[in-house]
Amino acid sequence: MVMNMTVNEQKPMTNIKKYRTPDGVPADIVMFTLTKRERKTVTKTLPIRELKVMLIRRRSWPCAGMWALPGGFCRESESIYDAAKRELKEETGVDGGHLEYLGVYSTPGRDPRGWIISQAFYALVEEWMLEHRQAADDAEEVGLFTIDEALEELELAFDHREIILDAYRKIQHQMLQTTIAKQFLPEHFTLSELYQVIQTVVPEFKEPNFIRKITSTRSRQGILEEVRDKDGKLLNSNQYSQRPAQLYRFTDHTPLLSIYT
Repeated sequence: MVMNMTVNEQKPMTNIKKYRTPDGVPADIVMFTLTKRERKTVTKTLPIRELKVMLIRRRSWPCAGMWALPGGFCRESESIYDAAKRELKEETGVDGGHLEYLGVYSTPGRDPRGWIISQAFYALVEEWMLEHRQAADDAEEVGLFTIDEALEELELAFDHREIILDAYRKIQHQMLQTTIAKQFLPEHFTLSELYQVIQTVVPEFKEPNFIRKITSTRSRQGILEEVRDKDGKLLNSNQYSQRPAQLYRFTDHTPLLSIYT
């Protein structure tokens, strides 16, 4: 015999007041970019590239006057991702494009305002996306800092040093495992330019056989192709070198890489 269950029997009422909720759930955003400036030298050489992170100087308590990541509290009517996009725009005037999720930061006491659980996002974007940045809302100033400046020289608010370091490791992994470097290069580039972009994000990257490996290793074949003119003749450039160097471009091929190949 099947007994009919009442609504209350099927789904017991829960007294949500017995569970304490956080005092706030903010979104923090780590925005990286690669800056580029030409060297003032007689001989031809590659430009100076630097990896930088965008920070704001906080206007009010807590941590007033300290540098911090842009961000703010999520509203009940929006997702945490939407909150991240909104706060980034409100505090810096920057539309960050696609933000990637980094992780949750919930160490007790991380914020003097109470039990604050932060969700962090990050992005590595072209320099032009940040060039019109301006302070607004809770930000007193917006600045770009090198990774060494941000991690070693500045006294950062909250646990933002930890968040920046985690995001830095993420983009280093992306630089070595994906073709994200192409967004910081012209359509046609030399392998020296590509190598420099990689090293700017991953300084410890050292590969003396880079040209051979990137162009002939089986697992990487198809990522790049040589640039040719309409008659099939190879094109080269001596913009940053005394001798002409072969030009390459990225294809749409995404290789399936393995740690065993």
